[in-house]
Amino acid sequence: MNRIRVATLQYFIRPIDSFEQFRNQVAGLVETATDYKCHLLVFPEYFTLQLLTLEDIRRPIQEQVRSLARQKGRFLELMSGLARKHRVYIAAGTIPSNGSSEDVIHNECFFFGPSGNHTSQCKVHMTRFEREEWFVEPRNELRIFETDFGRVSVNVCYDVEFPELARVAGREGVSVLIVPSCTDDRQGFLRVRYCAQARAIENQMYVVHSSTVGSLPMVPAVSLNYGQASILTPSDFPFSRDGILSEGLPNQETMVIGELNLETIVESRQSGTVLPLRDSVASADVKKVVEIVTVS
Repeated sequence: MNRIRVATLQYFIRPIDSFEQFRNQVAGLVETATDYKCHLLVFPEYFTLQLLTLEDIRRPIQEQVRSLARQKGRFLELMSGLARKHRVYIAAGTIPSNGSSEDVIHNECFFFGPSGNHTSQCKVHMTRFEREEWFVEPRNELRIFETDFGRVSVNVCYDVEFPELARVAGREGVSVLIVPSCTDDRQGFLRVRYCAQARAIENQMYVVHSSTVGSLPMVPAVSLNYGQASILTPSDFPFSRDGILSEGLPNQETMVIGELNLETIVESRQSGTVLPLRDSVASADVKKVVEIVTVS
C-alpha cells in the first residue's frame, strides 16, 4: 500500500452514565472513519478516563486509576471487535494497565490490526502528575509495528519531547509516528505539537497527533483539556505547505482526515533537499568526542 487515508481525533471527553454510552461514542467514531475509507484511526492518550465517571470519583486519584485498569479487558474486547468488524487499524489511545502486580500501573497504548489482533507501546517518560500523584511507572521499551502499509511507531504524549525515540524508529524504517496526547493547557499542548513537528522534519516521517478536548471537572488532570489534532509532514517540496497536511480547530470535537503518500517518504529520504535522517549519523559520532573548553 503506497497511499493510505488516516483519521485522527480531537476526542471530546464528557461524563457518561454507562459503559454502553462510552461504547457508542467510540463505535460511532470508528464507523465514521471507515465511512471515509480510512485505513488508520488514532485515539488520544487517556481518553479512557471518561470511564472514571462511572465510579466513585471522591476516592484518591491513584485509586481511581488502578480501578480503571480493571476495565482493560472489556476495553480491549471493544476495540478488537471494532477493528475486526471494520477492517481498520486502530491506535486506541491509552488506558492504565497493570504491570507485574495490581499496584504497578503503566500508561499503555494498544494498537489493533484489521484482524482484531493487537500489540502495545507503553509510555516511556512520565509527566510529573503521572509520577508524583498517580504513581504511574514507565516501561523501558520501544516497539516497531509492522503493518500492511509499512512500519509504525508510537510516542505517547511526553515521549515525543525526547527525540531519541523517534530517531531510533526512523532508522528502523518507520514512516508513520503516532502521537496520542492529553494536555490540560495551551503551553502543554504546544510542547507536544512543536516537538511532533520537529520529529517529522528530523526523521522525514509523517506524524499523526491526536488530542483530548472537553473536560471532566471532577477528575484531576483532565479537569481541563486543550487539544488540536493534526497530521504533520516533513518540510520539503513534495509535502504540504508549512509541514501541516491537515489539522482541526483547537478545542472542538472533530475528526481530522488526510491521505499519506508513503512513496514520498521513501523518495524524500533518498533524494530530499536535505537528508536529516541519513546525516544524523554525524551527530552520533560527535557525541563520542564532546570536549569541554574553558574560555576566559
